[in-house]
Amino acid sequence: MSLQKNSGAVRIFAKLIKFATWLQNIPNKLTPAPFRLIQIGSAFWQSRALYVATRLDIASVLGDEQLTVEIIAERVSAQADGVYRLLRMLAAMGIFKEVSPRVFRNNALSAHLREDHTKNVRAMILMHNSVEMSQPWYEQLDLGVRSGEVPFQLSHGSELYAYMDKHAEFDALFARAMDSVEALTGDSFATDFDWERFDRIIDVGGSKGSKSLAILKRHAHLTALVFDREQVIQTAANYWLSKESPALLSRLTFQSGNMLESVPPAQNDKDIYLLSAVLHGMDDDNCVKVLRNLAAASAGTGARIALMELVVEEFNANFASAAFDMQMFMATQGRERTLSEWQALFDQSGWVLEEIIGIQSLGKILVLRPKN
Repeated sequence: MSLQKNSGAVRIFAKLIKFATWLQNIPNKLTPAPFRLIQIGSAFWQSRALYVATRLDIASVLGDEQLTVEIIAERVSAQADGVYRLLRMLAAMGIFKEVSPRVFRNNALSAHLREDHTKNVRAMILMHNSVEMSQPWYEQLDLGVRSGEVPFQLSHGSELYAYMDKHAEFDALFARAMDSVEALTGDSFATDFDWERFDRIIDVGGSKGSKSLAILKRHAHLTALVFDREQVIQTAANYWLSKESPALLSRLTFQSGNMLESVPPAQNDKDIYLLSAVLHGMDDDNCVKVLRNLAAASAGTGARIALMELVVEEFNANFASAAFDMQMFMATQGRERTLSEWQALFDQSGWVLEEIIGIQSLGKILVLRPKN
């Protein structure tokens, strides 16, 4: 029996994504090639302008008001002419709205930069444009492509997670950015998959447990165990105390550990492991190691895995998949994988791909069952 839900809505979403991809290619067809290449080559101007506006928190300062650049500049401790030229460029890109000369307000895009917006992506913008994440792109991508080394390690002398363990401020920013992924993916992982069939989620690499909580809210019989690095788990439980009800939080527990060494054991076939965007940050050997640890921890129980990841097209990958894969290349030894690449990992680690669940998001949920 399929674990797919909302199949009609999922099919419509897939068609909309294909249409959006087609629209994205229109500038390549309509803009003269030299000018288009210059546009793409200077696209970092746009990301840096967005980053500075986000750091200054202009969207939160504007709130529901429309303000002159002089007032905005005073409130963010900046120079009025610089603020004006920054906002004029962003408004020309469709971020913020100039309602009259030198007067701006938020619009549908900039509203998602407001601190008080429930689906704000501030942390993601700040993280991707931080020195830690942008420096490898600017300084080491060339050498990384030539040598096969990870640009992040070339820049910082450490792999990503080891770096975060020693840099608490960046670790916290990264965690907030990962939490804000829900603003991009929505809650389709909770609604398009039949979690009703299970009793407990073991959320491996689940950070603070935001995905588990989204699922628990919809299924009163479920409990969840979130498993992640000690640095993450130390603050995870307290993070939710003033945000969610005690009754809901009583169904959520936390455990720290290293998934490359072991994972919490499953009890029976009503347990399901959830790994959301975890394995894409690992090379094949470590993926197999984690999957084998899961197989060992669930041996004889019949527990399944819900693996939520991108599945890249085998040919002519879309821009989103290809771009996320380059981000993995820059920061980790991992990659976004095609279905055949995922299948090769499962074949080595004691799991069988049982079903591919479509969700109203860029990723899919790959349901794995143990080999008989």
